[in-house]
Amino acid sequence: MTYRTELRPWAIFRCRVSGNICVARFRSRTDADAYMSILCGLSPGEIFEVVFDVAVEVKQ
Repeated sequence: MTYRTELRPWAIFRCRVSGNICVARFRSRTDADAYMSILCGLSPGEIFEVVFDVAVEVKQ
């Protein structure tokens, strides 16, 4: 995970059968929720999900 994505841990994913697509990333959950409500209004047939997306570091 890059430094830029670490600064923006909240992500909106478009859920599809063929695979999930990251639509946007945000620093706060409230920003992500607000943007998701806009996306749901623009694309009523799509399913969007807000997730806290942080990579887990594996130590060997």
